[in-house]
Amino acid sequence: MKRLRILCIVCLICGLAALSFAEVSKRNATITDIKGKVEVRTSMGSWEAAKAGMVLTEGDIIVTKADSWATLNLSGTEEATVAMKPNSQLALAELVADKKEGSQKTLLDLALGEVLIKTQKLHAKESKFEVKTPTSIVGVRGTSFSVAVEAVE
Repeated sequence: MKRLRILCIVCLICGLAALSFAEVSKRNATITDIKGKVEVRTSMGSWEAAKAGMVLTEGDIIVTKADSWATLNLSGTEEATVAMKPNSQLALAELVADKKEGSQKTLLDLALGEVLIKTQKLHAKESKFEVKTPTSIVGVRGTSFSVAVEAVE
């Protein structure tokens, strides 16, 4: 019984040590340009008016109203630009980078509207760039593309 406890403690310490060596970090997005009424809901849950230069993090939601648009720059080793058209809602579902592997994962959740994305080629095999909609998931390795979601009445 004593050996089992010691073994469990050693396994726990090794697991925690392995986590400390992982070099996974959160990435962010910066609003580079806006026109009209654009709002952001931070991961804290409050809505506020978007401003050029505002830094967004994983879990934040950005909404463009009628006759409004916003442009985001996603940071990382392979940068991407996201242009949001009017009446769009986009959540930054996952923005992570693994420095050890040289990879990054991006998942954008488009609930409504349209986005035009320009992303650089993903070099690491483990890297992913995906856009989720209510009916599909689009994955790319580096290109320019548009994704649109229409409102269901």
